[in-house]
Amino acid sequence: MTAADRTDPVVRTPYGAVRGRYEEGVAVFRGIPYAAPPFGPRRFRPPVPPEPWEGVRDAGAFGPTAPKPPYSDAFAQYLSDPEVAGDDCLNLNVWTPEPGPGARLPVLVWLHGGALTRGSSAVPVYDGRAFARDGVVFVSVNYRLGVEGYGLFPDAPANPGLRDQLAALQWVRASVEAFGGDPDRITLAGQSAGAISAGALLAAPQAQGLFRRAVLQSGPPEAGDRDKVRRMVRRMAARLKIPATAAAFAEVDRELLLRTQAEVGRLSSPVLGGPAFGIVVDGDLVPRDPLEALVDGGAARDVPVLMGWTRDEYRLWLVPGGLLERVDRLGAVALAGAMARCHCGHEVVRGYRALHPESGTAEIVGQMVTDHLLRDPLQRLADARPDTSYVYEFAWPSLLPDLGSCHALELGFVFDTGEVPESARLAGQGAPQDLADAMHSAWVRFAADGDPGWRHWDDTHPVRIFGDGPPHLAHGPRDAELALWAADPAPVEPPPMVPLPESVPARGTELRSVVRRLRLPGAVRRH
Repeated sequence: MTAADRTDPVVRTPYGAVRGRYEEGVAVFRGIPYAAPPFGPRRFRPPVPPEPWEGVRDAGAFGPTAPKPPYSDAFAQYLSDPEVAGDDCLNLNVWTPEPGPGARLPVLVWLHGGALTRGSSAVPVYDGRAFARDGVVFVSVNYRLGVEGYGLFPDAPANPGLRDQLAALQWVRASVEAFGGDPDRITLAGQSAGAISAGALLAAPQAQGLFRRAVLQSGPPEAGDRDKVRRMVRRMAARLKIPATAAAFAEVDRELLLRTQAEVGRLSSPVLGGPAFGIVVDGDLVPRDPLEALVDGGAARDVPVLMGWTRDEYRLWLVPGGLLERVDRLGAVALAGAMARCHCGHEVVRGYRALHPESGTAEIVGQMVTDHLLRDPLQRLADARPDTSYVYEFAWPSLLPDLGSCHALELGFVFDTGEVPESARLAGQGAPQDLADAMHSAWVRFAADGDPGWRHWDDTHPVRIFGDGPPHLAHGPRDAELALWAADPAPVEPPPMVPLPESVPARGTELRSVVRRLRLPGAVRRH
């Protein structure tokens, strides 16, 4: 036995042994394959088990990340997205305080966000050390992204990226006891697109029994419109001058495919609403819309869910690139675009104006879109299963200009990774450690026993507020806004566009472009 064998932790998985590292008292295993590389004949196909290996596989470094385009410069200043080259991208990482069977510790499995087109488990903010330090086995997962994971083709099964996540959960269920985890106490958690994925798996019959609890951060259970996802593929195919089939896409150079995907998807934010990839109803893994299955169908009703949002989700969608100021200048035109985006009538806009008389147009538009696409479905989910639902709102404002309590800002607090430079990209320098202590401990408690430390949902709508000062419980803090949607008499068809006012100055061409973006309907996508 070598010195490395004596000092580094070694765990046997169903496919072979892996050697991790001890880092600050925690055992870390990175880049463990849970499925075979999804390329060659396996491209655009459901995942299959990895080939077993002989000897001990080194698990000291992050494995390859799924193919993805980089963030634009506007977003890259706020969001980290490391890239690790290689085909073996269906891998996961484990942080554990006690490797080896017998510990029976709670387990938290993390699905990263990134609009189903970006992100990975290697993002430094997602470091699982603090969870392991506090007695939770933490697992983070890579899965296929973009057209590789969510393209819709006539000659390939839908949702391969979601199928990757299901395969990862199956691996965790079968393997985590060897890492010190309890396979009967697995919590599935995710943020943004990761939360949307977790919600889909919460409702999926094939995932029942694979996890005991779920955490949905800034992402509701949902299924995208199949035609809108097809439109993304067809636009890519038109640019590439190939048929819109998986066989044709599989022949395209990977870098060219990523560049084309980025060009076609440049307007796919929740506010702009351009074409985007998404989870779709496929009659198999996703037999019906996940929210409908959970709210009306009673699926997974006994699974506790911790869910919530940030106060100013929209600011991450509008601040990069200067859209916040441009939407404010558009005034009534931007509001008309928001009405079209949300399929609502004038009464909703008037209601928001009355509730927020000091707010500018961009804030009204942003809160309308956030409530319609995110808060309203999450509250519907809580209403359908009050005894097992816990709701929070993250309301601490970033120390950086204009970001407020934006989308993804809570991540550094949940993971207690405020010390890493990547957390400061959103939070700024000097974020409060006591807030991180409060949020992180609530997530640890929920993973351990299903109770984050405040009242479950009921008719008074209790929401835990994590903001300036000590966390506190508020009752129905979003009820007035969400009631506007329930009372809205608007038809399903969007209202006609309001013409651009004559008073718009010389930058009218640029502003017209913004109006067109606001006018485009599309699937929910979150960065």
